[in-house]
Amino acid sequence: MRRLLASSTPVESVLLAERRSSAIGPLVPANVPVFVASDELIEGVIGFEFHSGVLACGIRPRSPSLQSVIPPPPEPVLLTVCQQITNAENLGALIRISAAFGARAMLCGERCCDPYFRQSIRVSMGCIFSLPIIRCDDLLADLDILKAMGIDRLAAVLADDAEPLRSVKRLPRMAVVFGSEAQGLDPITLGHCDRRVTIPMKLGTDSLNVAVAAAVFLFHLNGPA
Repeated sequence: MRRLLASSTPVESVLLAERRSSAIGPLVPANVPVFVASDELIEGVIGFEFHSGVLACGIRPRSPSLQSVIPPPPEPVLLTVCQQITNAENLGALIRISAAFGARAMLCGERCCDPYFRQSIRVSMGCIFSLPIIRCDDLLADLDILKAMGIDRLAAVLADDAEPLRSVKRLPRMAVVFGSEAQGLDPITLGHCDRRVTIPMKLGTDSLNVAVAAAVFLFHLNGPA
C-alpha cells in the first residue's frame, strides 16, 4: 500500500484491521477516508482470509499510449511484451521483474489477464504503480509500431535453432516478447518479431517459468553493451 500511496494513482479509500490501524493510519493522506474494522468483519466483506490487515481502493489509471511512454530514437529503451499471460501471479511477477531490471514499460496483449487483478498487484509488490502498463487492443499492430520506432523485437522461444541468449548483445532499443507457458508464441506473432532467442538448458530441463525466463533475459539485456 505504501507504493500505491507514493504513486500518482488516486486512492479512493483505505480499509484497515484494528491491529494495523495505529501503524498504517498515520501514513494515509488526510483527504483519503480510512475505515477500521475487525479481521472477522473484513473477511466477511471481501470473501477471503485476511492476513496483512491492510486494503486500499485505488482508481485504475488509463492505459498510456506507446508514443507517450517510449522515447524517440536514439534514446535507449527496453520493453517487456506479454502476448498471452493468463496467470495473474505470473503477470505480477513479470511486472516486478521488469521494473527491477530496468524495463521502460510493459505491453500486455489482448489475450493477457488483467494486470490489475488483486493477485497480480500483490505479487508485483506494488511495482505496477510505477511501471507503465500498456494494454494493447491489437498486439500485432503495436509490434509493427515498435519496429517503426526503431525497436528490435526479440521473441523468447524454446527452439534449438534459435540464437542462444548468451550470444545476444544489448542493443540500444529492444523489446522482449514472451508467450504463454503452455504454447509459447504463435507463428503469426513470431512473424512480427526480428529475432528468435532461447535460454539453453541442461539435464533434460524443457522449460522455465515465464517469470524466471524473463528475469534471465532482462538481466542479460540490461547489462553492459
